[in-house]
Amino acid sequence: MSKIALISGITGQDGSYLAELLLDKGYTVHGIIRRSSCFNTFRIDHLHGARNKMNESLFLHYGDITDAVNITRLVNKIQPDEIYNMAALSHVQSSFDLPEYTLQVEGVGALRFLEAIKESGINCRFYQASSADLFGNAGKFPQNEDTPFRPKSPHAIAKLYAYWTVVQYREAYNIFACNGIAFAHESERRGKAFVTRKISLGVARILNGQQEVLRLGNLEARRDWGYAPEYVEGMWRMLQADTADDYVLATGESHSVREFVDEAFYVGSGKRLQWRGSGIEEKGYLGKSDHPVVIVSPRYYRPTDINNLMGDYQKAKKVLGWAPKITFKELVRIMVEHDIDHVKKK
Repeated sequence: MSKIALISGITGQDGSYLAELLLDKGYTVHGIIRRSSCFNTFRIDHLHGARNKMNESLFLHYGDITDAVNITRLVNKIQPDEIYNMAALSHVQSSFDLPEYTLQVEGVGALRFLEAIKESGINCRFYQASSADLFGNAGKFPQNEDTPFRPKSPHAIAKLYAYWTVVQYREAYNIFACNGIAFAHESERRGKAFVTRKISLGVARILNGQQEVLRLGNLEARRDWGYAPEYVEGMWRMLQADTADDYVLATGESHSVREFVDEAFYVGSGKRLQWRGSGIEEKGYLGKSDHPVVIVSPRYYRPTDINNLMGDYQKAKKVLGWAPKITFKELVRIMVEHDIDHVKKK
């Protein structure tokens, strides 16, 4: 008999890749989607289409992570072997505008799932999508499972609540629950509001004459960027381990937003950006052109920002046998080439 998995956030980047992975492994997959006047299933339509045999093993349920009654009903109805809680707001900046809602979704949402598991008494393993934003400006590089947390946004504070809730239910109620502290992981399915996809899509549009300039915030912010399909395998491996624990998923490298945008334009055009000015007056020019293609805008600065994140994935490598393969430059190439092709087809 195949295993049964329940995924919240199945229509997101990670949820869609995870659904693919589990279906390939023979799972029956149930996903929670929010009811809306507009369908937002484009990332999983290839899995759920009428002509796709995988749709026989994929089931979608309307629900909301903020509704405890709904979550409890679904857990009791589906009786999953594994639950992957991937539900979250679109990105960190949104959490500054919606702090209370962020806590309800990204913090208390995990509690609702764990309570449902505890009260139902089912034998179910639980994965919580945690975040490297927990570390904030830690001052220690690289960051690992023992690095102190210093959250710098409502998003990170909510994730911190969820993190310790997982630990509490694991220790107090012997529930197999894991936190995956995933550093930034990107792909061609990344939401357009995220800086990496904003860059790759912006480059494609600029080179195709559909956009004049790319407006960005802090060019010096540094992140540890990996490839999302590899990270969901790490998430799955956590729930296959003999013992529940928490793991960092990362590449062990740190790159700036400036490096990402520079590499993206090089992939698309074969030319390097030339930077002129400084601070919010800095602009990026392609080759010898006098027309800027990158402008720094204060609008995209966060009220508080994290300067540098870089993860140490050695525990995941040793215990789970997981390690990243796609390099930073390969990741940028994958995203830019996809978006160039996407823009040309429009």
